[in-house]
Amino acid sequence: MHSFTLAAEGPFDFAGSLRFLEDWPASPAAPSGGTLRFAYAAEADWLPLGVRVRAAPGGVTVATTRPTGRDEIARIFSLDVDGTGFSSLTDPVLDELRRRYPGLRPVCFWTPWEAACWAVIVQRSSMVIAARIKQRIAERFGAKVEVDGEVCPAFPPPVSLVDASGMGLPARKEEWIRALARAALDGVLTTDHLRSLPPEEALAALRSLPGVGAFSAGLILIRGAGAPDAFPGDEPRLFAILREAYGLPEDAPASAYRQLAEAWRPYRSWASFLFRASAYAN
Repeated sequence: MHSFTLAAEGPFDFAGSLRFLEDWPASPAAPSGGTLRFAYAAEADWLPLGVRVRAAPGGVTVATTRPTGRDEIARIFSLDVDGTGFSSLTDPVLDELRRRYPGLRPVCFWTPWEAACWAVIVQRSSMVIAARIKQRIAERFGAKVEVDGEVCPAFPPPVSLVDASGMGLPARKEEWIRALARAALDGVLTTDHLRSLPPEEALAALRSLPGVGAFSAGLILIRGAGAPDAFPGDEPRLFAILREAYGLPEDAPASAYRQLAEAWRPYRSWASFLFRASAYAN
């Protein structure tokens, strides 16, 4: 195993990240004893990579089965962003969440590609059923990587699904996933590309992909690519949480939510994540 340490700039609570993964219905891995082990297809070469992550003073220690993954794992735990300014945002409602979840940063999907596939799979389905289907796709088409003696299935890379059928999904969803695989192989559905664009342009580019609407685009950019300062234009679940937290009327327009989020710049994604995390935990 190849080991390295990732340090956090600003508050960070890895134990909080693990608790979130335990509560998150779409979690692709379950922590055990303060340790997270998982495998995924690394964007650098789309080859499987096994990972072990543990808490360390001011960050985490990481061990990987290949000498790669530093930048991607930093993104997964939002350690690639200086978080020192997040605690200084002025918003009484957000203040309460920061007190409840001190140091909790967004926990991302292993890659934007995997986030995009999840967004397609979960459409018009429950998270529990979608998680089972995603797991079956990983077991049928993906690799299995041993990490500390534990076998971790890796969701398949784009090349494995670009011509695939029999994923256990409706034909239209399988067609969308094949199209997303082509986009990932073309470099469109990757962290580097999506983070190189202004958030509004990235969201528009994602919405142009087959099967990706406004909600899915926000999920891919924020929870896939880890963009720290994006706000989804249409996410009914988040809007419902914000309505209750801020006492907004049922018929509040999307512009009202965007106006709320202006106070969270340049951490709009982080603030939105805390509201979602509070809902998962309740």
